[in-house]
Amino acid sequence: MPGILLGDVLPNFEAETTIGKIKFHEFLGNSWGILFSHPRDFTPVCTTELARAAKLHDEFKKRDVKMIALSIDSVEDHRKWSEDIMSFNQDKTCCPVPFPIIADDKRELSVLLGMLDPDERDKDGMPLTARCVFVVGPDKRLKLSILYPATTGRNFDEILRVIDSLQLTATKKVATPVDWQPGQEVMVIPSLSDEEANKLFPAGFTLKEVPSGKKYIRYTKP
Repeated sequence: MPGILLGDVLPNFEAETTIGKIKFHEFLGNSWGILFSHPRDFTPVCTTELARAAKLHDEFKKRDVKMIALSIDSVEDHRKWSEDIMSFNQDKTCCPVPFPIIADDKRELSVLLGMLDPDERDKDGMPLTARCVFVVGPDKRLKLSILYPATTGRNFDEILRVIDSLQLTATKKVATPVDWQPGQEVMVIPSLSDEEANKLFPAGFTLKEVPSGKKYIRYTKP
């Protein structure tokens, strides 16, 4: 099955969405982007996911990340389902979901991007889309890919945390350690010598001693 690998440029596909026809690269502009697929409209886990994504829309916007969802249902179904999504958030205004949803009813885009789940099928035996997450940089290249099965809902707080890491490490020669949260110490990348690290990080760095005696675990302020 075709798919997209880390570092690949995502195709500049055209798609029908709840805000009209878009071309993906033009939709993103110079922003970061998140493209996330879900198996089907009017299903329980998908409704909780898109409701959470809608609630976090301002957090993604603050990070200059444009959101766009996808499923194999029609634009008409997406618009009707949007009312359920916003109602789940106890939004009384019945406003539309604050990001577009792609209608991939012919599964062409799902096949192109490798989003189909061979184990989850509709009543006609056709495969449904899995819960894919693609984070795309301003250069239109894939920076992160996460794939969940249909039975497991995503953690959008974790997705935000990962985006914070991606954006930080895109501009600084650091890496983020396990369970890192914004504001916490980061790690100096191994390719930097101590001398280079001292020049790049005026506050210096802290070395963690390990039994091997190798000096490779270095923490610094972001």
